[in-house]
Amino acid sequence: MRDDPNRPSPGGTSPSAHVEPVPGEPAATATIVGERLLLIADYHAGYEAGLRYERGVEVPSHAPDRRERLLALCERTQPDRLVVLGDLMHSIGDPGGAERGELEVLFESFSADLAVTVVKGNHDGRIETWLEDSHDIDATVDIVSGRGIAFSDIGVCHGHTWPDPAVLERDVVCLGHEHPCVRLTDEVGGSRAERAWLRGRLAPAPFRERSDYEGVSWLEHADESPPRVVVMPAFNDLVGGTWINVAGQSFLSPFLPDGLTDGEAYLLDGTRLGPYESV
Repeated sequence: MRDDPNRPSPGGTSPSAHVEPVPGEPAATATIVGERLLLIADYHAGYEAGLRYERGVEVPSHAPDRRERLLALCERTQPDRLVVLGDLMHSIGDPGGAERGELEVLFESFSADLAVTVVKGNHDGRIETWLEDSHDIDATVDIVSGRGIAFSDIGVCHGHTWPDPAVLERDVVCLGHEHPCVRLTDEVGGSRAERAWLRGRLAPAPFRERSDYEGVSWLEHADESPPRVVVMPAFNDLVGGTWINVAGQSFLSPFLPDGLTDGEAYLLDGTRLGPYESV
């Protein structure tokens, strides 16, 4: 059954919507009413084929590694539902060739009792034209708008466009698209990039400027706390991303960084780096 993003949370608001990063992995779990979720973002199946076509760069396919990492996460966390926060695939239009093959093998590997929700990202093109109707996939697959969907008190969206108002009415908002990374330097001037989590609270200013958010309670009442926000690292470790601690870097989402307050960065192993601008 497809969740309705405009449906109120069952039984009202829960006392604590909790999104828990999986240690060492670009993934998180959440337990809602009657369901355990595994959340990932920016899988970008077929990325290597895209590099060949777009840039003439030859990179061996990492499709088996991506698949095995995700299947191992499912085995480790035992979710009832896998939620992909956009950009499951890499091409903009219809998936084809290696990309479609990668996704078909991935979904055929899921157990029949796993439900899958795909929030459409800007790279997901016409994914619904074949994925929902594939007869070779046992898992139940729902594909929803990139503006997002609500699961109890957790709202999810891709992040490339403005979220559905119902997403903003939840306690926690999770998104992808940004591929947050930090550049870390050592005492001798060497540097490396690391994928990171970006967490904080939503700031009201950019949302108040949009008429479609009239009626969102925390935007109209200054004494109400805005939702917590979690910007997820990319599952695909080849795609790069926004270096959130480098001056002059532009964010990709239309509501970041202005829509974020008290933002802090964390490495995949849980190391807290502090305010992201000063890492």
